[in-house]
Amino acid sequence: MRTQVVIVGGGPSGLLLGQLLHRKGIDTVVLERQSRAHVLGRIRAGVLEVGFVNLMREAGVAERMDREGFVHHGTILAHGEEQIRISFEELIGRHVVVYGQTEVTHDLYEARDRVGGKSVFNAEGVTIHDADSDAPYVTYTANGTEHRIDCDYVAGCDGFHGVSRQTIPTGIRKEFEQVYPFGWLGLLSETPPVSDEVLYSLSDRGFALCSMRNATLSRYYIQCALSDKVADWSDDAFWAEFRQRLPRAVAERLVTGPSIEKSIAPLRSFVCEPMRWGRLFLCGDAAHIVPPTGAKGLNTAASDIHYLYHALVQVFESGETEGIERYSEQALARIWKTQRFSWWMTKLLHRFPEQSEFDLRIQRAELEFLRDSRDAQTVLAQNYVGLPY
Repeated sequence: MRTQVVIVGGGPSGLLLGQLLHRKGIDTVVLERQSRAHVLGRIRAGVLEVGFVNLMREAGVAERMDREGFVHHGTILAHGEEQIRISFEELIGRHVVVYGQTEVTHDLYEARDRVGGKSVFNAEGVTIHDADSDAPYVTYTANGTEHRIDCDYVAGCDGFHGVSRQTIPTGIRKEFEQVYPFGWLGLLSETPPVSDEVLYSLSDRGFALCSMRNATLSRYYIQCALSDKVADWSDDAFWAEFRQRLPRAVAERLVTGPSIEKSIAPLRSFVCEPMRWGRLFLCGDAAHIVPPTGAKGLNTAASDIHYLYHALVQVFESGETEGIERYSEQALARIWKTQRFSWWMTKLLHRFPEQSEFDLRIQRAELEFLRDSRDAQTVLAQNYVGLPY
């Protein structure tokens, strides 16, 4: 088999790239090691930056998002009983859209089905060959048979544990990582959200986050120890701890209910350089991971897709390789700024085991400065809504 671009990974970033390229007449094959049902069953965040929203519209898959997504004009940071609202509209005239990642993925698969795009699920043993040559190819096994796809380029959208990053020789790639000394315990429940906007709360007991999927589906998180297991937390225990980490005015209106899903996610900051090796390009979690504070994970993948999409269109339409050659440089310049913001939000809103009394006072002073400074709020709004591509 031959195609122009092999996309390794059938999550939202790989699907978005495939849909954008299809609209420019560029042929792709998507390889996914899991089943379609497994991919669509993943529970992920759903705060979409302006840039991501615009890419969905450019890809022709924004109809349901525009109809059902919730426009958020601000966010709230709480410390103790005090709540600081950051008004995106007032400060920078922009907003974010809350629309679940599962819904994004569903819309992109439906669009791929409509155009007859080739997707291979349960692809085992995916291997990228000769990526540093002019004739790369990818092999995989499906239903016990090995297959080969010759291509012009390979987009590695297969996440942190995928094969794409590992294909780049260790002598070439450099990895930067910070692991945080806590995780997030998340609970999904069929209850109305306690806040109309995403609310980040810092208390003496640790961090809590109030978010939502829609008007009747809430997603809540609390900071927890890395040693904790989901089985350690009953629904009652979660709700009791969660309530104590919220301002009283918020806790009083909290509606609780049985959990649909509970999970614990460790937090890390990670970047791999470079994001290109020959004709292989890394996108999203294959190249970088941010802590979820600030909702940048899916959005950083989208910025990669923006740069790679335009670079591939340029090379296929005109033969010009500038975009290809500058892909890693451009993507990483934005990624490191996003890493800074996610790191700053995480440091601002969590309790760290090693914090001294001095550290706690600095944390409080930082929040008070944010409360009193329109300039500081503007910087937060610019980063939260999304830096320009």
